[in-house]
Amino acid sequence: QAVVDFERLGEHAAAFQGHDVGFCCLGTTRAKAGADGFVRVDRDYVAQAADLARAGGCKHFILQSSRGANAQSRFLYLRVKGEVENLVQAVGFDHCTILRPAVLLCRRQESRPMEWIAQQFLGAVARLFPTAYSVPVEMVARAMVACALQPGEGKVKVLENGAIHELGKA
Repeated sequence: QAVVDFERLGEHAAAFQGHDVGFCCLGTTRAKAGADGFVRVDRDYVAQAADLARAGGCKHFILQSSRGANAQSRFLYLRVKGEVENLVQAVGFDHCTILRPAVLLCRRQESRPMEWIAQQFLGAVARLFPTAYSVPVEMVARAMVACALQPGEGKVKVLENGAIHELGKA
């Protein structure tokens, strides 16, 4: 494990050398980082990490994005996610897998009351409609590993929430 300073990511190029597969789940919230900080973390840091990974020999980059990602969205969150998807694809990996999970179900150390309420509601809905609105983070992780072990055909693969559930169960 290498600890890097994302404000000086270029100085840590060695940490990105010699890896066949890159996994990226980097992200923050607008509430925590402000609009500019959110863009810097969720788009700029991710794009720079992808560039460094490719330069270091990475062949397959697996990116956790978001359901609804769209570079033309009027909503900052979805627009930034769409922009970073486009930037990562443009890097030129042999394989690029983009996962677009719905609401992530997880336990956080920090307090996010509205997210907690949404997770409680969506957790209950998930019992009836398991793939519709949410996905446990453990399932996303298993799906990412499955993608790394069997990248499949094609240069770019986008997996929506239902496909993440399927791969995460396998």
